[in-house]
Amino acid sequence: MNLPTPAIVAQSAVRRLPRPALLLLCVVYVLAGFWDRAPWKSQDLEALGYMLQLAQPALGETANWFRPSLLGQHDPQLALLPFWLGAGFLQWAPAGWEVTFSRLPFIGMLGLTLAATWYAVYALARHPAAQPVAFAFGGEAKPGDYARALADGGLLALLACLGLARLAHEATPALSQLCFSSLIFVGLSTLPRWRLLSGLAVVVGMMGLTLSGAPSVALWLGVGGSLIRAVATIDPVQGRLRMLDLGLLALLCLLCITTAGVLDLWRWRVVPHTLLDVHILAKLMLWFTWPAWPLALWSLWRWRGQLSQVWRYPHLALPLWFVTVTVGATWFTGFSDRALLLALPGVAALAAFALPTLRRSLGALIDWFTLLFFSICALTIWVVWIAMQTGFPAQPAANVAKLAPGFLPAFSAPAFALALLATLAWAGLVKWRIGHHRAAIWKSMVLPASGAVLCWLLLMSLWLPLLNFARSYGPTVQKVQVVTGTARCLQYAGISQAQGAALLFHAQVRLQAATQPSAECPWLVMDEKNLPLLGDRLGALGWTPEATADRLGERSDRLLIFRAKNPAPDHTTTLPEAAKN
Repeated sequence: MNLPTPAIVAQSAVRRLPRPALLLLCVVYVLAGFWDRAPWKSQDLEALGYMLQLAQPALGETANWFRPSLLGQHDPQLALLPFWLGAGFLQWAPAGWEVTFSRLPFIGMLGLTLAATWYAVYALARHPAAQPVAFAFGGEAKPGDYARALADGGLLALLACLGLARLAHEATPALSQLCFSSLIFVGLSTLPRWRLLSGLAVVVGMMGLTLSGAPSVALWLGVGGSLIRAVATIDPVQGRLRMLDLGLLALLCLLCITTAGVLDLWRWRVVPHTLLDVHILAKLMLWFTWPAWPLALWSLWRWRGQLSQVWRYPHLALPLWFVTVTVGATWFTGFSDRALLLALPGVAALAAFALPTLRRSLGALIDWFTLLFFSICALTIWVVWIAMQTGFPAQPAANVAKLAPGFLPAFSAPAFALALLATLAWAGLVKWRIGHHRAAIWKSMVLPASGAVLCWLLLMSLWLPLLNFARSYGPTVQKVQVVTGTARCLQYAGISQAQGAALLFHAQVRLQAATQPSAECPWLVMDEKNLPLLGDRLGALGWTPEATADRLGERSDRLLIFRAKNPAPDHTTTLPEAAKN
């Protein structure tokens, strides 16, 4: 029988997930990957470069906070707010703590994303159409307990998504877009129960998303979500959206349009595709939203009785709308996983509504699959780490030496202790999960979420030195410094913004566009790919090749170092010594 609501849940199935355990899981996930990690190639490093240029402009220059630039180039499609936040915190950073301070607002935004997703699912689950079937003699789950259990499951589903781990731990506009889209999601989900707070969340979310480089997505999410809330059937106890609410939302949309116009943010990067490219998008979604997408599809199937008039049921309509908009944005932006990142809260919300409809056999299948998958992943990480430290087993050690030539592993007692503690906690969780205990509808998401957090933590502790060596420009810049010595000024020609940001951060030098050699700047760096275009011109200016610096032997990412044939005296105005530092 196709019931209007397929959720049949007893009060015993919505027992509370221990708050300390859930909060600890979130804190570990948020901090792992931000703390003690070098900026990675390339968006993470480029973002840091923009922040450094805003917070520490070159002597004689004034930072233009409305037109951030890097290597003298301004991107008209650049997001503003994330760089403002990072540069603002960076100005307060003591020496050696620049990266950590620039990431503080992004740590807060990831935490806010998790909290917003929890409250959004909680509010949607309180909708009358999302509540479980009432039993003839009582005993069904209470509305508040049921909503809290689904919110816990939705948060766990978000933590389990594979695509969240790396992109959500980079200080880039992608994370700020995720945060502000989540605020729009929670604001619309809680309307009209909490009008003031909900309206504030929508205001901050739409304006933040506009200033984070996605004004079109902000309007689509805000306008479409507002219409869904306007036509949805709301319980009289909760109240209905008033014309004043819709008027305020309309004014907010107008404000976003005006802001985007004033700051010249209305620019499009539409990449044409054909239907033959659908498989590319499908592959991206399969791994990026795993393991939440199978549950989301199951949820749509089990709640199909409400899909014929989905606009009346915000617990389905709002997540579907957010997923549809962000998948569309992914399609039109060249299959960017950074655009698809915004779909994860909606996918997690849909996955949460599958939990009260899961059969016991399907729940057991999820448990065993995730148990094997994440246990094998964790074991692999440990085996490779042991091989790096001891040389045994020989094959993993040889693979590391081949893929990262020049890497010298070092033992870190804090990292080892943290990884060991997390692994023991995973073993205890597995023992609890396979034991006999009362059923809870969120139990099927405990192992996927905890396994994802475990593997991410192991990577960011045991493998962090290796990943920093392989994914950062630190070793490359060290090779440059071996050649250039104590030079505090470098000229550049034909380098990428990531390479320029690496020189600014790792070498802490002043960069100057290529001109004739001078006594102040007697060295020049250039990307080897541009040698055929610029080689003759640089030779005419008086530069001669001296050495090369590559990333792990990659010819596609190699810097050429030029020295002056006969450095001429610098006839420009002499800068104070402090400016050279």
